[in-house]
Amino acid sequence: MRAEPRRTAGQLVEGLLSGVERKTCWSLAERAGHADPQAMQRLLRTAVWDVDAVRDDVRDWLIAKLGHPDAVLVTDETGFLKKGVCSVGVQRQYTGTAGRIENSQVGVFLAYVSPTGRALIDRRLYLPESSWCDKPARLAAAGVPDDVGFATKPALARQMIAAALDNGVPARWVTGGEVYGTDPRLRTYLEQRGIGYVLAIGCARRVRVNDGRTLVRADEVAERIPTTQWQTHSCGPGAKGPHDYLWAWVITATRPNERRWLLIRRNRTTGELAFYLCWSPGPVPLHTLVRVAGSRWSIEELFQTGKGQVGLDHYQVGGWTGWQRFVTLAMLALAVLTILAATQQPNTDPDIIALTVAEIRRLLNAFVLTPPPPPAHTLDWSTWRRASQARARRSHYQRRLHHHTTRKIK
Repeated sequence: MRAEPRRTAGQLVEGLLSGVERKTCWSLAERAGHADPQAMQRLLRTAVWDVDAVRDDVRDWLIAKLGHPDAVLVTDETGFLKKGVCSVGVQRQYTGTAGRIENSQVGVFLAYVSPTGRALIDRRLYLPESSWCDKPARLAAAGVPDDVGFATKPALARQMIAAALDNGVPARWVTGGEVYGTDPRLRTYLEQRGIGYVLAIGCARRVRVNDGRTLVRADEVAERIPTTQWQTHSCGPGAKGPHDYLWAWVITATRPNERRWLLIRRNRTTGELAFYLCWSPGPVPLHTLVRVAGSRWSIEELFQTGKGQVGLDHYQVGGWTGWQRFVTLAMLALAVLTILAATQQPNTDPDIIALTVAEIRRLLNAFVLTPPPPPAHTLDWSTWRRASQARARRSHYQRRLHHHTTRKIK
């Protein structure tokens, strides 16, 4: 990467870490002292640099600080709400971000969870098959490379897990939601690599019991478990205390050097059930499977932190390259906070909690990052921004007038 885009990238990451409320190219360029947003936009669209190499550097940096042989790779997707139809991969689809069907993009991510910390280490943009992958002209307009075709969310997860393992990322387990647990190719791949998994499935999923001779729905298996066989375990700490649930497990197959289980979680208050298919190359205790299942919440917290602290979803780029670059630089900003949190001195004061990512970001802004620009610069940007908005408004009015006139002539 040349000196100019490298400098701009550093300024963009500083802006993502800053207290700027909306982290768009305009606001980040204003904070960096630029006269206009062109340098920031060029960095995300046309500047020559290898975004995947930067992603790999971020991953390697994180693993050097957080790496652990018993770590868990967690895969999940998150939605990015968008207007219009031009943003790459956008369509009306269900997203947990909104809790309903919305016009959105969906990104599939891979997180690394170890005893020393957790972080996002990879990303893939999901391209819907019928509305995008079957429309070459639309793909070309969004700048999607010719070698990128349709891939399901589990297939994207498999790509990221393979890249992590092939590059020496130490991990013993993989976990993910029902989308990933129901994909046999993902499970087969993990077994071939010798990586254990705890993957969620639906209640109607049929599993083999009685040494693999009988197929039974998962919820029917749960009904047959005696009360005495349910055990209380915490699957991780929460803001209000440990996440305690009732757990039970049923061996579904035992072969030399491998074990398979159906793991069942029951809410102690509501009785709600959750189910997981589990595989391990060797015997493990129940609390290990519980710990791996609980690791899935880490990626949901990372999505919340990424969007709330470093603007993971604040981008205003529509093309393939812009999405990859902005999201990767946001992952870098989040990695900075993650490593600072992981390397802080142990907290010995029982009356205060350890430094959180949000508090580290506030301190970073107070003591390290550059101060805000002088008033004249802010006023110049106000003028530039309002002039740009005026041009956009005139253009909009002219298009509407032309459309109205054309209709009257017809």
